[in-house]
Amino acid sequence: MESRPPLHDVWPLRRRHFNRLFAAVYSLAILTLFYHHVLKLLQSNSTLSSFFINIPLFIADIILSYMWSTLQAYRMNPLNRKVFPENLEKYLAREDFPAIDIFICTADPFKEPPINVVNTALSVMAYDYPTQKLSVYVSDDGGSELTMFAFMEAAKFGKIWLPFCRENNIMDRCPDAYFRTNCVLGVDALEIKMMYESMKMKVEKSVEVGKVSDDYISTSSEENRRHVLSKYWGKDFTRQNHPPIIQVLSSCNKDVDISNEAMPNLVYVSREKSKATPHNFKAGALNTLLRVSASMTNAPIILTLDCDMYSNDPFTPQRALCYISDKSTRPNLGYVQFPQLYHGLNKADIYGCDYKRSFQVNPVGMDGLAGPCYFGTCCFFNRRIFFGGPSSYVQPEIPELSPDHIVDKPVNDREILSLAHHVAGCGYEYKTNWGSRMGFRYGSLVEDYYTGYRLQCEGWQSIFCDPTRPAFLGDVPISLIDALSQNRRWCVGFLEVTFSKYSPVTFGIRSMGILMGQSYAHYAFWPIWSIPITIYAFLPSLALLNGIPILPKVQEPWFFLYVFMFLGAYAQDCLDFILTKGTFRRWWSDQRMWLVRGVSSQLFAVVEYISRYIGVDTHGYNLTSKVTDNEQSKRYEEGKFEFGVPSPMFVSLATATILNLIAFLIGTVHMFRERSLNNLFFQVLIAGFGVLNSLPFYEAMVLRSDSGKMPTKITIISTLFVVGIYGVTSFVLRT
Repeated sequence: MESRPPLHDVWPLRRRHFNRLFAAVYSLAILTLFYHHVLKLLQSNSTLSSFFINIPLFIADIILSYMWSTLQAYRMNPLNRKVFPENLEKYLAREDFPAIDIFICTADPFKEPPINVVNTALSVMAYDYPTQKLSVYVSDDGGSELTMFAFMEAAKFGKIWLPFCRENNIMDRCPDAYFRTNCVLGVDALEIKMMYESMKMKVEKSVEVGKVSDDYISTSSEENRRHVLSKYWGKDFTRQNHPPIIQVLSSCNKDVDISNEAMPNLVYVSREKSKATPHNFKAGALNTLLRVSASMTNAPIILTLDCDMYSNDPFTPQRALCYISDKSTRPNLGYVQFPQLYHGLNKADIYGCDYKRSFQVNPVGMDGLAGPCYFGTCCFFNRRIFFGGPSSYVQPEIPELSPDHIVDKPVNDREILSLAHHVAGCGYEYKTNWGSRMGFRYGSLVEDYYTGYRLQCEGWQSIFCDPTRPAFLGDVPISLIDALSQNRRWCVGFLEVTFSKYSPVTFGIRSMGILMGQSYAHYAFWPIWSIPITIYAFLPSLALLNGIPILPKVQEPWFFLYVFMFLGAYAQDCLDFILTKGTFRRWWSDQRMWLVRGVSSQLFAVVEYISRYIGVDTHGYNLTSKVTDNEQSKRYEEGKFEFGVPSPMFVSLATATILNLIAFLIGTVHMFRERSLNNLFFQVLIAGFGVLNSLPFYEAMVLRSDSGKMPTKITIISTLFVVGIYGVTSFVLRT
């Protein structure tokens, strides 16, 4: 019998041997460092200044060592994989491809422009896949007429766009990406581009009108509100305090494109919300889509996407099927995760938004264990995964929601729509297992991480698929405040998991083993990077300003231990980054943002979590804005940091940068006067490293005059903080 060609291949990375050897050597260095700290504590005087110096440094090194140990879980057995989608039809006939339900979530048309969401939807509707087996569900948690109008226009344009992509074998099936990257267009393409620009103009104009009249609409009478909206659209889109809205905009059994091919299902969903009922943010929206899709199509495969994460490869479903259809790969395979990649990054990726370690380096390491965590987007799920573990099925409250239920009626059938409206109600989940044992899990702002973690604790496995051509591409924040606010929200969510009964260091290790537990613990404890980073950002420089040596002298052997640990950890991190298709320039930005986040967003996340725990009101959930202006975009392309608006997170950041600059200058002068590199050299070195990483911030404080510069108010407040902190520490250190 002739053997069939493989669907995929896998091989371990050779650097795993070096990783294991280096981990052993570095672990000995950590033990030696702890021995050094214990000696210092035993030999030090029991003064306030001694306690103020030695204890924080010891705590910082303990945390750094623990976080380094969690990183080793990713380095023990990293894997590379390759798929062969061209061989799929030798195993599975095209007409037998499983149906796919695609979930796209949006919530605010003013922060997440509807035209971007439309582009995402069109890119997946145009997959090289049987169209009658594709269903796209758009969750609009804002219940916005603007978003619904955009998708009504998209449904019309899709009838022209889909056949154009098929007939011309287009790879960039996101309209905006295709017309942005292709300068030379044929007659047909130019005609379609004009249609796209017309649709885009309508959608963007509607958003502009909506933004101008938003306050008026929200405060006016129902009659005035209807008048404003209807005047522009010619229809009544008013639905304030609405019940669940489910609108079938395209149906595969009724709608065809201009080539007479069936259109994919396109369904707009706006779930019912009530102030009296928790809505659980994005996790609640995804669970609503899970139930609505079960009642309408119940496809065995589910793809979840962020609203700005468009498809960059029309064959991505086939790549996922290469693993899903092969049960021998991982018997309990629950999902296939693709990397979360971005377009529009500037050359240096100044905000470290690529998150290469989180979305590319670490998943390769987790793939050598039980599989990567769930990123919240770019993921193909087996629907069965949301209903209990592989051997512990959880029965939903009605049979129509079970993963093996067969829907034998079209999506626009009255009975089907009635059930869909019922399961989208705000009170439907009351006294059910949704969010606890079924569906996407509630309990954390990072519902993606938490859901993937809980699913893997139940025994499900995953696979990381990283093809040469990116499967998906998304937008990135192009201002520092947006980048830090996004990170702050994630960190609060991680802390919610860390200090829950499902903490990875207890429940996770018991359920999955130490390596998988540690790999999830690394993310869970991500915010505590802020503790050692803040200590090393302030304490050595403050001691330096007071002329007090607190770190080993150059001629002492402990000095070389510190140098080895710093250079060793940094060199390995740089190697991982560059070997994963990175550049040294972007790695430098990545490590700088690691330091920046430590003294800003992560620090504020820790404070916010503690405040919530003790009952103090804090800022609620905020979306990351996807809206940009031309000046912002220009500065981002030039590699300039965008500050613009004052933020408390900038105060701590600016305070650290000013303090390190002063300490470096005074310390350098002191060394030249003494003509010695001995006593304070290490502290001058740390301050100098801080200054080197802070060069863009000094430019924003002093040299720039554009609207993106550091606000003068922040610079003044931070300078006063430096003076105040110096005064207090001078008193303490000399006590």
